[in-house]
Amino acid sequence: MARLRNIKSSFIKTPSPFFTFLLVSPFTSLLNKLPSPRIHRPYSSSRPRSYIFVIFLLILLSLLGLSQLRLVSVSQNPSPCPSFPTLLSPPTSHPPFVSPSSKNHEPVVLSRSATVPFPVHPVSGNATAEEAEFWAQPDGEGYRPCLDFTTQYRKASAKISKEKQKFLVVVVVGGLNQQRKQIVDAVVIARILEAALIVPVLEVDQVWKDESEFSEIFDVDHFKRTLQADVRVLSSLPSTHLSSKPIINGDMPDNVSPLWIRTKFLTELNRGGVLILRGTYSKLSKNLPLDLQKLRCKVAFHALRFTSPIQELGDKFARRMWIKGPYIALHLRLEKDVWVRSGCLTGLGPEHDDIIRKTRESQPQLLTGRLNMTDTNRRLAGLCPLNALQVARLIKALGAPRTAQVYRAGGEPFGGALALQGLVREFPNIVTKEMLAREGELTPYMNRSTVMAALDYIVSLSSDVFLPSHGGNMGSAIQVLNGA
Repeated sequence: MARLRNIKSSFIKTPSPFFTFLLVSPFTSLLNKLPSPRIHRPYSSSRPRSYIFVIFLLILLSLLGLSQLRLVSVSQNPSPCPSFPTLLSPPTSHPPFVSPSSKNHEPVVLSRSATVPFPVHPVSGNATAEEAEFWAQPDGEGYRPCLDFTTQYRKASAKISKEKQKFLVVVVVGGLNQQRKQIVDAVVIARILEAALIVPVLEVDQVWKDESEFSEIFDVDHFKRTLQADVRVLSSLPSTHLSSKPIINGDMPDNVSPLWIRTKFLTELNRGGVLILRGTYSKLSKNLPLDLQKLRCKVAFHALRFTSPIQELGDKFARRMWIKGPYIALHLRLEKDVWVRSGCLTGLGPEHDDIIRKTRESQPQLLTGRLNMTDTNRRLAGLCPLNALQVARLIKALGAPRTAQVYRAGGEPFGGALALQGLVREFPNIVTKEMLAREGELTPYMNRSTVMAALDYIVSLSSDVFLPSHGGNMGSAIQVLNGA
């Protein structure tokens, strides 16, 4: 938004064209050439006056027309979308990560705040046609980044960004990429309600068991600065609202619209001042007005930036992979909880399947829908994650060379080395963050699964080919950011 504000400021501060117009206008010369009225013909004195009045009218209309043209050009296209991907194109060399602490007083420039991957590798001249096709990059399908908000949105921002009476608190759950989606929607909901947003609370998940706070994963100052023209973001509730009786809602239906949110919460929020939302994952409609969709992108790809230590370590790991040549990133969803939630068999034999079945029976709330479907039906419907052997067969059929580097993202697979045998047999050059790390680099994060997922995300983002074994939010985010 800094660029939009600059354009607006330059319009206000440069009235000189109006004076220049008066000085160089051809109407000025016309005025200079007007014949002097003749004193001995009193009846003709009205003609010059009429003439001057007409000229004055013409000048006035011209000035009005010029100002209208200027206003239209600013309001309709305040920040023209580029015809090439200036925000997301990989640079010729990866920019060094600059600590945000050194830029606390500088405006955020969106073209520099986006997470940018390392440049893709050129296809080797020794590659076969099949391998060249495998490493070929998508063309983005014609999509280009575009965050020029409408004049109506920017006018409303003047009031919303200074809100001091209504506050939204959002509790987000799940793993890193689920949290990211909920944080994005939290900002949009705050904008819809014209409320200030308290930095989201990360709930300890029963599976991940990570007690990290928002500020330990994401750069809070950057988050606030990037969104300062969209939503007011505070680290905590002001003292004036600590005694307020908040509205707590933990059960929103799916696919809600902005109108539904306003109808449901706005009256009580205006009265009480504080709204607490929990469980907003995938609740907000995917089909929002264009300005709100753009706000989603701004939050996801510009405002949500990892803290400096996490980003720097992730960049180190990515660089260690990248300098050895092109690599594949596989997000293997083979953790125990994935098999429990999906209702599918592991393919590791009766012993392991029996463990999953007993866990599922003891915690039926973990099973995600379609309770009446058998494992076979789930797999045929595409609801089951691919196991390591199936992933190996897939990328081999797509043309991946056996010698390719493979970065394995994700948690520890259920079944350990046994679960990975099929993949290792076909692609022996498998690397993990633990293998990339030097002594002591991962020690501070050993019990913080959210940070581990963030490192996987950063390394996967710079891969030449990315493949998730079971969909998920991480795959969606990387696909969008890489223009795939």
